[in-house]
Amino acid sequence: MPELSPRRRLLVLAICCMSLLIVSLDNTALNVALPSMQRDLHASTSGLQWTIDAYTLVLASLLMLAGSTADRIGRKRVFMTGLVVFTVGSALCSLAPDLELLIVFRMVQAVGGSMLNPVAMSIITNTFTDPRERARAIGVWGAVVGISMAAGPLVGGLLVQSVSWRAIFWVNLPVGLAALLLTLRFVPESRAPRARRPDPVGQLLVIALFGALTYAIIEAPESGAGPVAPFAALALAALLALLWYEPRRAEPLIDLRFFRSAPFSGATVIAISAFAGLGGFLFLSTLYLQNVRGLDALHAGLWMLPMAAPTFLCAPLSGRLVGSRGPRLPLLVAGTAMTASGVLFAAFEAETSNATLFLGYVLFGIGFGFVNAPITNTAVSGMPRAQAGVAAAVASTSRQLGQTLGVAVVGAVLASGIGSAPYRQTFVTAARPGWWILTACGLAVLLLGLLTSGRWAHHTAERTAAALETPEIRRPAAAPGR
Repeated sequence: MPELSPRRRLLVLAICCMSLLIVSLDNTALNVALPSMQRDLHASTSGLQWTIDAYTLVLASLLMLAGSTADRIGRKRVFMTGLVVFTVGSALCSLAPDLELLIVFRMVQAVGGSMLNPVAMSIITNTFTDPRERARAIGVWGAVVGISMAAGPLVGGLLVQSVSWRAIFWVNLPVGLAALLLTLRFVPESRAPRARRPDPVGQLLVIALFGALTYAIIEAPESGAGPVAPFAALALAALLALLWYEPRRAEPLIDLRFFRSAPFSGATVIAISAFAGLGGFLFLSTLYLQNVRGLDALHAGLWMLPMAAPTFLCAPLSGRLVGSRGPRLPLLVAGTAMTASGVLFAAFEAETSNATLFLGYVLFGIGFGFVNAPITNTAVSGMPRAQAGVAAAVASTSRQLGQTLGVAVVGAVLASGIGSAPYRQTFVTAARPGWWILTACGLAVLLLGLLTSGRWAHHTAERTAAALETPEIRRPAAAPGR
């Protein structure tokens, strides 16, 4: 990739952030629209879970493929393809006549989305080569998530209230088209120096693992343990097969050597925990505000601002702290704030008072605002630039997998607790185990942030980077009888 001027680098960052904005805005706005969609499409709680998880599941399954493909055939080319598919998928979602087709079109959206965020992060990583500049750029990237969290509920609530939930998907059309034209004009093409071969077996195993696990979790409350047991067994078999097969590939989809780095492994689990917390938090909050308090979509969106505003304000601060002092302090702040928020809801029923509800939202927003920059920076900064796409894709996959599991697990717990009883009478009690799960997610961020950001962890990252620069010799299987 040619060296760009400072102004051109900022323009590339802005274009990449546009793709993040439409993907993130789509998710946050959709959460506000869930009750309206439930009434319009006659959806159950599990149906609502699938409108979110069908998207995040496909996204998580294809992110690593998109990252490695972009490194191989060109990041700009894959990024532009993703913009086209995502925009077309958004248009189809707005026209969906029933829940089943909406879920299918959400999956089309996700195919395009899988080519956006990890590829955009790879473009940013290769554009901003100075570590401090990169950390600041990633802080801006994280601030865009805050913007989407602030604007998403408001925009979504306004559109649902004044038009319908279908209008949420219309927002993606002009932004997607503008990002496509700007990418064509201003983003230079780049690729890894040496192309990586595809790994179709590894890709199929990842899809089987994520799909079967999510199905088993979401459908267990309604179907029972018996019908979902084969899917749980399939998920376990796919995981074991992945762990056996990938180390034997010369160029695997998932290079398991990445996980020898304690910071990288920590960032992966922290991403899963933090975004599981986000997915569960938004799911519970939206249903509570509209189905229990009886707020309309717009006022429910306004109630999300105490969470969204701190996320927006803290994300760039987190990026600067990562650039100047490393990831430890932002991760400790994030874990502490998210844990405190979860405890407030789980132990003190924060929903039942405006003051504690406001405080719980603010604490979660602070925690989530601080967590994004250290995840992304840790995932990509210690890896060779030639594998930036794959490393960024693993981090993005962890985020989407976390959000998928958060909605699936918390939604399943909520559905089990409510049963056939009215929401208003049982929601707070039924949601309490879900809030304890979110507390555990915050605690995981805190403890892993402490464990994987010290001197020992830094040495494991250096050893891993050196090993990745040197191709590993994979011995053929021994001949029979030897």
